[in-house]
Amino acid sequence: MIIQKTAKHGTAGGFFVFILVVSAVLFLFTSPASAKTKSVSFWDVANESNPKKIDHSAWQQLLDGYLRIHSAGINKFDYAALKKSARDRTKLESYLDYLQKIDPRDYSRAEQKAYWINFYNALTVKIVADAFPVKSILEICEDRASGSKCSGPWKEVRAKVAGRSLTLDNIENDILRPIWKDNLIHYGVSCASYGCPNLLQTAFTGENTQKLLGGAAREYVNHPRGVSFMGNDLIVISSIYDWYSEDFGKSEQDIIRHLASYADEKLAKRLRNFKGTMDYEYDWNLNCP
Repeated sequence: MIIQKTAKHGTAGGFFVFILVVSAVLFLFTSPASAKTKSVSFWDVANESNPKKIDHSAWQQLLDGYLRIHSAGINKFDYAALKKSARDRTKLESYLDYLQKIDPRDYSRAEQKAYWINFYNALTVKIVADAFPVKSILEICEDRASGSKCSGPWKEVRAKVAGRSLTLDNIENDILRPIWKDNLIHYGVSCASYGCPNLLQTAFTGENTQKLLGGAAREYVNHPRGVSFMGNDLIVISSIYDWYSEDFGKSEQDIIRHLASYADEKLAKRLRNFKGTMDYEYDWNLNCP
């Protein structure tokens, strides 16, 4: 099977438009972070005897106030409205400050998982809101040498937890992926783009994380930005399954099996019987109204 790798850029409804301009493709074919994980023993500690819960109510209030549910199946965040609200910007900053004062290693694994996913998403929202208006998160970068291209904010230090400086890349690739080894995490962390899985309406908690991730996986796989058939011989899937292919198996068939396990019955049948070419696309337009 031939694998072609592309990226996609378009409107919310333009999931089937290929980018033909080479420069645009080169700019857009960018992973939000290195796909290779690095196991960090510092964070690989938990206290299962601690019954305490981490409070994510402030994040839930912000989701309630600014997340818009779109009929096209893509949740959008109103960064412009958040930027205009000094009160809610302060609430977001206070929530992130609260998270940074916590040492997550003192909590159970379930609490930690919810903590890191919410932290990643809330920090991403703050980064985008601070920079807004932008058309894409790829336009946001601070530590850029003069004349160099911007490739997003993922490798810039944005937080400090337990005395350690952290980037978004650290949270995803050095903590979440290597410690939990759960490919459903990719359906929970949001990169503020049309192409990524939805930023969910509900904040993660120690109790609801796995249920929410499973639901997010089904929602994404059954949406055109997750999986699209172009006739009988070509399937176009999200670039997430290319960038993080090691998390979804060792072969194309492993990826297909993963997709089929979360697909509705009709789509699952097509996936299991598919013998054609696989292509990858991703839409980096900002997920704003």
